[in-house]
This record gives sequence, structure tokens and C-alpha cells, in this order.
Amino acid sequence: MTYTEAIQFLYGLGLFGARFGLETTRTLAERAGNPQDRLRFIHVAGTNGKGSTCAILESIYRATGLRVGLFTSPHLVSFRERIQVNRKLISEADVVRLVSAVRKTSSESRLQAVPEPAKTGTPNEDAHPTLFEFVTVMALRYFAEQECDLVIWETGLGGRLDATNIVTPLASVITNIQLDHQQWLGNTLAEIAAEKAGIIKAGVPVLTATSEPEALAVIQQMAQALRAPLTCVAAVSRFRIPDPTSLPLLGDHQQLNAALALATVDVLQPQMPVSAGQLRTGLAQVNWPGRLQLVTRPGGQQILLDGAHNLAGVEALAVGLRQHFPQARPTLILGMLADKDWRPMCARLAGLATRILTVPVGSERTAKAEELAAVCRATLPMATLECSSLAEAAQRTANDPFIVITGSLYLVGEALELLGLGPAGDPSERGLNDWGGGKSQQSDKY
Repeated sequence: MTYTEAIQFLYGLGLFGARFGLETTRTLAERAGNPQDRLRFIHVAGTNGKGSTCAILESIYRATGLRVGLFTSPHLVSFRERIQVNRKLISEADVVRLVSAVRKTSSESRLQAVPEPAKTGTPNEDAHPTLFEFVTVMALRYFAEQECDLVIWETGLGGRLDATNIVTPLASVITNIQLDHQQWLGNTLAEIAAEKAGIIKAGVPVLTATSEPEALAVIQQMAQALRAPLTCVAAVSRFRIPDPTSLPLLGDHQQLNAALALATVDVLQPQMPVSAGQLRTGLAQVNWPGRLQLVTRPGGQQILLDGAHNLAGVEALAVGLRQHFPQARPTLILGMLADKDWRPMCARLAGLATRILTVPVGSERTAKAEELAAVCRATLPMATLECSSLAEAAQRTANDPFIVITGSLYLVGEALELLGLGPAGDPSERGLNDWGGGKSQQSDKY
């Protein structure tokens, strides 16, 4: 099997859709020797900020000399971004080897046809693994092989029935609760919080930066029921970084993510001590692309990349622009997925720009550029242009001094590739983020 063939095999798993539930993942992990039992985890869930919080935690613990695994999704350019050790992407050779190994343990017969779905609530050991289940077990095997001292372990969607929830972590972290993915997680903050809080384990410390009373009450009830010590990190907290400029990530929301990470480090000091110097080093070296990421081109043009993909993310982008670029009125390049709340997102973003170029996202779920443009025009009368691609929009804005590219991490990944800033990878690998389409699933987020 070649790397291209391995990626194509993973694409094929998307044909099986996806599901909420842990039975198949547990079966795959058991057949692999339960590698999760040889690892230590920090499990991270939440609506926004999961990836950034994971990146901050990873950087801090790597600064102590630990060997740290990082499991996140979606990827921006290369599938290999999802599985990293000490911020080194898994190699193509290891992807091939692990795809072959997990495929073998899941049995060749089960990979030939779609089985009958299991009845609700009935474990089905013969159920075909979904892409996310398959990749979750790939990651567990790899981290165990690499003898990681700690794994920073991000959920896919939700938490309670997410494939990542077969582990018992050192700490459970819930960044925040906002309205997103209502079709899968519920229509209220309380319902969504109940799914996210499903990662809480009996007696295991839980930390959250959730501030919405309705959501926080659910987390508090779950923690109390499981006798899990709860730490709430507020916007004003003793865990805030004294010098905000020491964190390379822009935005007040990243300061809160950092405070949540620092609170987690504090709770875990007895098991994994971190010195003040190691903490400073770790914070200073955080790298997490596509989130208020500023790129300066050779000619001086500035491009801000931000994967805001829901209303809360859009608001964080608006605050970040006011804070870091108070005098700027950027050109906005905007692309979104049709299954997001793209109309109010467009309306909010339109007021930030001097002109807007709308583009399709490289996904079967993309909102049409013409529809995005129509909402922007209806919100504010300004120059708005529909483009057939991001490349066309980039060409049309080549002389604009300040550009913001936003609306989806899919679009940001395409921009990184266009700018030559992403890791090596086949552009088609971004399509793996689309598996399962709009089906009810534990899918990637953006």
C-alpha cells in the first residue's frame, strides 16, 4: 500500500457514514491490545477553542521534556496534522503501516460491504468502523508505539458518545459551550452541555471556562454526581497570564484558553510538575495556525487567517480586529459551509470590511458564493463580488493592503496552501474533513 492508497482507503470509510457510540471503537482498540491503557491523557471538549487549548497544553508539557502526543481535527492541509508527537507530524510511512494494521485487525470481511445497522442501544461488534473511529484507533496505536508520556486528546464532536471517549484521562477539560451543531447535539445550551460533559469521569478533575449559566449548571451537576473535582476558570482569573504579549496567539479569547490550560497544569502539578520557567517557555512557543494568524507578504500586504465557523467564533474575530487592528478596515474574503448559521455570520462580518469577496469552500457542503454575497449586500451597501475560487479572490485583492480570510477552517487550509505555508500534502487530503456529509455523526467540526 502506498500513502496515496492509504488516503484513498480512508476516503472510502466515509461511505459508511458515522454514528454516535463507543462500541466499535472499543472493539477496534481491544483488537489492537488496548493501547489507551498504556497512555496518559488530557481530554479536551467544548464548542470553540479546543484546538488552541490543546496546542497550549502540548507546548507547555513539551517544554518540560515530556514526549507529548497531540490528536486534533480537522486538519488544514495534510491528514498527518491530526496525529503528532512533539509537534512532528506522523510520517507517510507510518500512516500506511497503521492503516494496514488497523484494517487487518478490523477484519477484511467487514471491509467489503455495509452491514445492517445495529438497533438503537444494541452493541454491534460487526459494525463497519467509521473514518473517525478508525483514525482514533490509529492514533492510539501510534502514541503507544512512540511511548508518549502524555497525550493531548481532542474530541471530534460532542463528547459523551464521541469515539475519543474510550479513555480515562488525568483531567477532563471543557473549553466553553455555545450553539453549534444543533442538529447533532441539541437545540439548547443545556442539551449541548450534557453531551460535552459526557467526557467527565468518576473522580477525575474537570476544568471549564464555560460562562453560560445554563450550560455551567449541567457541568456542575455532572461533576457533582461523579465526584469529579471541578475548577471553573472565568475571564477574570488567577490563572490569567500576567503578560498577555507572552502568548503568540492573538485575541482575548486565546488569553482565556491559556488560562484554562494554566489551571489544568496547576491541578495536575502533583502528577506532572511544571516549573515557572518551563511554563514561560511553553507559552512563548505555542503555534496553532489558522486562528487569528497574521501573515505579512514580501510586498508588505498583511493577510489575517481565521477559521471562525460559528457566531461565537465570528464575534471573537470581530473583537480581535478591534483590539489588534483598530484603525484597519480590511478587505474580507469569505467562504462558509451551508450547514452553518451562515446568514447571521455574514451579517456580522459585513460591518467589518471595506469590501467583500465571497468564494465557495472546497467542500460538498459549501454555501454558494452568490448567496453569501446577497446577505452581505442586504446588510450593508458596499462593494461585494462573487468569485469562483479563493485563487481568483486572491488575484483580485493582490494590491489590497489588509485582507481577512475567514468563515471556515476549510477555507483557511486552502489559503495556507495557496500561500505556501502549509505542510506538504496532496490538496485532495482536505476532502477527508468532509466524510459523512450531513449525516448524524461524530464528525469533524468545520
